[in-house]
Amino acid sequence: MVKPAHKSMNKEQLRSIDKIHVESMSVDIVGENTPDPLRFAFRQKRSAHAGGMTSMVAESDQQPIAQAILSTTPSQSGKRCLYVHIPFCRVRCTYCNFFQYASSQSLIDDYFAALMVELELKARQAWTQAAPFHAVYIGGGTPTDLTAAQIKRLGQMIRQHFPLTTDCELTLEGRINRFTDEMFDSALEGGFNRFSFGVQSFDTQVRRKAKRLDDKDVVLERIQALSSSESAPIVIDLLYGLPYQDLTVWQQDLNDFLDSGAHGVDLYQLIEMGGTPMKGLVENGRLPEPADTPTKATMFENGVNFMAKHHMRRLSVNHWARDNRERSVYNSLAKTSAEVLPLGAGAGGNVSGYGFMQHRNLDTYMASVSKGEMPLMMMTKSAPLAALHAEIKASFDRGVLSASLLRKALAQQVMVNQIPVMYMSIDVYDYCLPLFQKWESHGLVDVDNEYLSLTLAGQFWSVSLAQAMIEVLQQFLPAQAAA
Repeated sequence: MVKPAHKSMNKEQLRSIDKIHVESMSVDIVGENTPDPLRFAFRQKRSAHAGGMTSMVAESDQQPIAQAILSTTPSQSGKRCLYVHIPFCRVRCTYCNFFQYASSQSLIDDYFAALMVELELKARQAWTQAAPFHAVYIGGGTPTDLTAAQIKRLGQMIRQHFPLTTDCELTLEGRINRFTDEMFDSALEGGFNRFSFGVQSFDTQVRRKAKRLDDKDVVLERIQALSSSESAPIVIDLLYGLPYQDLTVWQQDLNDFLDSGAHGVDLYQLIEMGGTPMKGLVENGRLPEPADTPTKATMFENGVNFMAKHHMRRLSVNHWARDNRERSVYNSLAKTSAEVLPLGAGAGGNVSGYGFMQHRNLDTYMASVSKGEMPLMMMTKSAPLAALHAEIKASFDRGVLSASLLRKALAQQVMVNQIPVMYMSIDVYDYCLPLFQKWESHGLVDVDNEYLSLTLAGQFWSVSLAQAMIEVLQQFLPAQAAA
């Protein structure tokens, strides 16, 4: 963590802070000075996503604030998305820390009925109707555990009740297992125009040990069939670092992606989190250790080189497209300051400077919806510099940080009175230049007057770098603004 500024700083000392000082910063911020930064710049990836500080909203204030926000027509509106959560899975994968409910058709039916009530309630709000949505994402859980009829109705209800841009991306996430032609056709009839499948690995042994359903041949043939239909972009996720997934298996996973014909692919490293079945199985000797960080770095390097060799179009540090049909609109926007309206139990989002997290418990969620309430489990107030933090996260995800876009993000927050005008005197890029130069000396970035570009090592550690920059700004920028 960044060491706190000394509390007894006087005005003269504050005025002297025109750039951050990196000498007192830990290796969690600046990284290690190593001849192999790809594998050893940091000990490990700290989290799946970067983020800034938020403050909790009192439970008694959550309903009034949420109702006020959604019943008001905003004076201006930027990009916005809709996220719908389906919290059911037939099997809990060993690496998953988000399992909520085992699939039961009666439970799914009750939940779907409540979801339709919430959908219509939120669709009627003035905030919702004020501007079109650019992307819709149905996530989980396993959304394809809905019936074909439910999938079709969900898509139709969204298109009927929500204003959407003419090129709005509607993504249905799910498993290949039991995703029949009937379900595919129903989803297309419902208006879904992008499909994302969590393959994780094609290798049968890796899949079985991770509790994934279906063997390699079944998954590969189904992805090939769906992709060859050319009805909509088919995108897959691949994880690297799973037990039994050595470098040879990983290379075959990459080859299998190419053979699958899928229009896009995400390459994600396994992040070991406490509370997963995998952790217990490894501790009990029933699974081998997953790959260590240096090995995962090599897997990332092999993946990047493979995609370049086969001329895949890179959309972010982790995502590639085979052709221009795959745009990954939701994933890109969700990392920016775009607003996300949540629907469903366990869904999260952010609207008008507030973070929304909805009830995970189904009974609590359905009871709240039946009373016409916003089904909020938790609500947070975004940090004053939230738009700047969002630009930082999006930039590191793209692999390039722009000085002008940082200035624009800061100026926008001043314009909407989220931060004092004194921040306008600060050039964030120039202010952070000593940190950037330190990263450059460590082989993580390339720096010029207007842009910071991530090296291969920086791309692997992009979330760690984004988190470090956000922490630095949270610690020191208010003092600089005060000066």
